[in-house]
Amino acid sequence: MPEVDQTTGRRGPSISVSRDRMTSREKLGTRIRTYRERLGLTPEDLAKNAGLDLGLLKNIEDNKAYPAIGVLVKLSRALGQRLGTFMDDQFIEDPLIVRADQREEETEGPRGAGPDHAHYFPLGKGKTDRHMDPFYIEFNGGGEKQLSSHEGEEFIIVISGKVELIYGQNTHVLGPGDSMYYNSVVPHHVGSATVGPASIYALVYTPF
Repeated sequence: MPEVDQTTGRRGPSISVSRDRMTSREKLGTRIRTYRERLGLTPEDLAKNAGLDLGLLKNIEDNKAYPAIGVLVKLSRALGQRLGTFMDDQFIEDPLIVRADQREEETEGPRGAGPDHAHYFPLGKGKTDRHMDPFYIEFNGGGEKQLSSHEGEEFIIVISGKVELIYGQNTHVLGPGDSMYYNSVVPHHVGSATVGPASIYALVYTPF
């Protein structure tokens, strides 16, 4: 059977699809259908709210089409979910538990993070309905103190060492047990206050 175009929903030439792609497609269609049904919405309701063709939505839910990112954004907003809800590689049922010795480092930190020789360990991957992104972060100390700004909020608890928060025109130094909570739209920088290491737990919220 001809494939359905991911943007228009029209049928085109048949193409081969890898097993991994099919797996991702099946997960995606099932998740969208599940969240729609949880909200008591019909396919017609969701298609109208998202501004999509009903035929395309049905093809997505039936795992016959894999939507483009722009289509996914429309669906996530219409369902009141963040984009990652439908894009995470894996699903883990609540409660999501990450043991200290099982943390896995990512090469990139949360959106808006600046370069401070930091090591980011995400603690929320797999909870696909999350609205916040928790991290354990280790700072080596030193590095450029570059301010960054992005929509949302951040909450941080210092675990070890001395941590410096530059927030707008003000600078604050915090120690173990201290916390900070702020609107991240204000230019800010978080890192080690000394040349020595420091570590924190950070909770980052960005509007979807």
